[in-house]
Amino acid sequence: MKKLLMIAGIGALIVSCNVKKEEKGEMPELDVDVMADAGELPEYDVNWADIDVGTTTKTVSVPKVVVVMEEEEVEVPYIDVDMPEGDSTQIEERTIMVEAEVTDTEHNIDIRKIFASGNKLYVVSELTSTDTSIGDKTMRVSDQVVLKAPEMDVKYIIVGERPDSMFNSKYEYVANMSEIDKDMKDSKVIYEK
Repeated sequence: MKKLLMIAGIGALIVSCNVKKEEKGEMPELDVDVMADAGELPEYDVNWADIDVGTTTKTVSVPKVVVVMEEEEVEVPYIDVDMPEGDSTQIEERTIMVEAEVTDTEHNIDIRKIFASGNKLYVVSELTSTDTSIGDKTMRVSDQVVLKAPEMDVKYIIVGERPDSMFNSKYEYVANMSEIDKDMKDSKVIYEK
């Protein structure tokens, strides 16, 4: 095995360089008197391959942690809005859902109040952090209610600190519930938890 590796190594050395004969050689002349001219060995110019070692930037696929959502049967609040007699507005059932993407610690998000004003709904949720670490993972938390009502515009407001993620930019975040209660004093509370 060693001989095979040595032969392969010598073969690689011979193949990886460029050998160019620079000058003709000549064998030494011998005299019977045991006198000899020094002779001259041939000269060779050996050019080795240039080798550069460094780093470069490449785009590669790396594994990322993904939090998988599992479906479970749970009790979800149900809101049925009865329109006044004679109102021909079409009523439909839909799910109102709020989500947040969080890091560092587990969080809870709960829909606390839903206000109605004209043809607009204001869904107010609260995002709170727990003491349970999730390390370097990302987690999504959500809450939902089922609403049976006419088609209405929905604005989502979350009480709490906005987590760092582009996912969380679709909601308005406020510091505390008292800000919302002042703004919604002329609206009707149709849901409260």
